[in-house]
Amino acid sequence: MQSVRFDGTDRRTHLKVTGKKLTPAPDAPPAEDVRISPDGKYALALVNNNLYLMTVPVTGGEAPTVDVSAPAVPVKKLTDVGADSFEWADGGKTITWGLGSSYFRQLLSTVTFDPPSDNPEEAPKPAQASHPPKYEEFPVTIEAPRHTPNGVIVLRGAKVITMHGEEIIPEADIVVTDNRITAIGKRGAVDIPANARIFDVKGATIMPGIVDVHAHWIEIKRGVLDTQNWPFLANLAYGVTTGRDPQTGSNDMFAYQDLVETGDVLGPRAFSTGPGIFSSTDIQSLEDAQHVIERYKKYYRTNTVKSYTVGNRKQREWIVEASKLSQIMPTTEGALDLKLDLTHAIDGFAGNEHALPIVPLYKDVVQTFVQSGIFYTPTLLVAYGGPWAENYFYETTEVHENPKMRRFMPHNLLDEKSLRRQWFSKEEHVFPKLAASAAKIVRAGGNVSIGGHGQIQGLQCHWEMWALQSGGMTNFEVLRAATLTGARAIGYEQDLGSLEPGKLADLIILNKDPLEDIRNTTSIRYVMKNGELFEGDTLNQVWPKQKPLPPLWWWKDDPRINATQ
Repeated sequence: MQSVRFDGTDRRTHLKVTGKKLTPAPDAPPAEDVRISPDGKYALALVNNNLYLMTVPVTGGEAPTVDVSAPAVPVKKLTDVGADSFEWADGGKTITWGLGSSYFRQLLSTVTFDPPSDNPEEAPKPAQASHPPKYEEFPVTIEAPRHTPNGVIVLRGAKVITMHGEEIIPEADIVVTDNRITAIGKRGAVDIPANARIFDVKGATIMPGIVDVHAHWIEIKRGVLDTQNWPFLANLAYGVTTGRDPQTGSNDMFAYQDLVETGDVLGPRAFSTGPGIFSSTDIQSLEDAQHVIERYKKYYRTNTVKSYTVGNRKQREWIVEASKLSQIMPTTEGALDLKLDLTHAIDGFAGNEHALPIVPLYKDVVQTFVQSGIFYTPTLLVAYGGPWAENYFYETTEVHENPKMRRFMPHNLLDEKSLRRQWFSKEEHVFPKLAASAAKIVRAGGNVSIGGHGQIQGLQCHWEMWALQSGGMTNFEVLRAATLTGARAIGYEQDLGSLEPGKLADLIILNKDPLEDIRNTTSIRYVMKNGELFEGDTLNQVWPKQKPLPPLWWWKDDPRINATQ
């Protein structure tokens, strides 16, 4: 906690607050935020997502340090489920904090401190206090209608890869009413409503929208939300109609998800785990794990969490058990440790992100992943054990001069990623071997999905599919991993991942057949998301309304884009 004059002088440190030291790092982790009360007697500190109240030590020299895990002054843990933000109110008489969309307040006078202890082993645990919390909770509910277009359109004449089993319809009619598929079948065999618009796509191939299970929308603005969000636009233009970010740096993604649902932001369905759960959470019981999971289930209202190296196996199992009790899906990753990956599958995690770091896989490991039912997302673009597959595609494909990439990605970022390319000889690349191991899991009946990892917004999922195919998976198996398996991995198979009556109308209309050549996945003529149809090259909407995409800020600097407006 520091103070400074308005002119930048007289900078002083008044108080340091730390949490429990759980890693080999030389210093204990500092509090995320500390605020001293107006009278200077107390301080609030956010440590490892929980809010603490403490008395401020009076010293005559260097600023004092309070370790909330072994305090030498009275300290009280005010929250079990956690807090996102906090503040003093009423001149310091009231403590307030926020979590998700709920607001909390507690009178300072109701707080009973735990006594200090000189022996960390004997320090009382605030979470075990016998008296109930004396705070008030005010859930804030803001309701807005989900964006749903109106109208009936028939996509007529295309070859359709439905992902309903192995069904392929050579020449089909797909009826979309508002935002859902209401009928699909051979051309002429489907009842067409009288008010339907017939949209001729003869010669094209239609597949379900891509589901990016390991999306990272890294470049999205935080704090101040950007309603014209280029990472979302780039992904949608490349047919990614759904994504799940498995670990965000902030809670902003939940607001973006809502804005997409209300139609205020154009982009994929933007699901998220929110910030990850790490060892700093210091889970010591199933009850602790339930409090952690409650933060995500009740206050963030997500159906999936990211548990990343939260501690020993018992602590990981507590997360799995708490997730099961709350009906939330825990995904994780193995940190280049195959033994850790195997316990994730055995212990019941729903997903395992990033590649299993040893190749080849043999029957014992393959069957562990198959029989556990875990969803494996290898993210080959950031391959473990060798050069990233991302580098291979920068070497072998043209990115910088790609008109579509120049349209949907700011030029400074495109320059940074694609002008100075790393080069590796072909035999150095490990991703085909990793992909071959993933193919073994698929052929044995297991679940493999795709994740672009935020490497280059838009193209990344196509590169991931192409890399996966290099290990021997058929084109159809790759498309299934990118669609239906991805929808199952994030818990939305009932609505997404295949083209069937009743499901949401998310699909891609391709000029070329990806079953003939997997690299045809980028030959996108149109993208339909939530029943709205957009041109693939421009994201100009063509149904049910006709309207151009508003100009993006960097277009004015590229005459090639201006010439096409």
